[in-house]
Amino acid sequence: MVKVVVSGALGRMGTMIGRIVNEAPDLELVGGIDVKEGTLFGTEVVPSARIDEFLKVKRPDVLIDFTVAAAAVENIKAAARNNVALVVGTTGFSPEQREVIGGAVEGHVPAVISSNFSVGVNIFWKLVREAARQLGDYDIEVTEAHHRYKKDAPSGTAKTILEILDQELGNREKVYGRVGETERKGEIGVHAIRGGDIVGDHAVLFAGNFECIEISHRAYDRAVFAQGAVRAARWVAGREPRIYTMQEVLGL
Repeated sequence: MVKVVVSGALGRMGTMIGRIVNEAPDLELVGGIDVKEGTLFGTEVVPSARIDEFLKVKRPDVLIDFTVAAAAVENIKAAARNNVALVVGTTGFSPEQREVIGGAVEGHVPAVISSNFSVGVNIFWKLVREAARQLGDYDIEVTEAHHRYKKDAPSGTAKTILEILDQELGNREKVYGRVGETERKGEIGVHAIRGGDIVGDHAVLFAGNFECIEISHRAYDRAVFAQGAVRAARWVAGREPRIYTMQEVLGL
């Protein structure tokens, strides 16, 4: 039985993850962390200021974090101090924050850190990589769309797309939206849409003369991210202490 604590427990993702864990026969929900006290499917949710005390008492195997970057960094450090494995779906980390996370995790606890836990998105990334290898001389545009409450732009998933393209094609200039008279050169265009309750849409367009290829993924429910995170929690418990990708979880 894998014991799980959910950070961001009272948010939309946290509540959904808590429900999946609570209903799973091989997992035990032992509580949550949030900015305020509460309950999550009959378990205690404590303020983040009490995270160290809470982890010492509950002794979970895994902490799943879907919060915001600043809070996630502190949660990750606390989990590492208390020998708790991690699944981190929070996005928007700065380079400096990523460095802090690496220092906290590497050699101390296993952690699956991904900008997207959807199985489909991880396949999508693999397809984008293969297309980039074959279509490097095509014009490339990256588009993403999310709900009106998403704070970071471009999305973490879009940033991962750009990392993949840079790995395959070199560090091309990125143009974030276009305005005025702008002649296209070798840049990669990046476009972020925010509105309504869009769960998450991502697309990469490879445009050549006389043909276009578009690879896209659309999420219809946040459950795909929650289910993937729970799958990662099952997988990461007991692994060697380092940072893993969701692609490793899936064996891709």
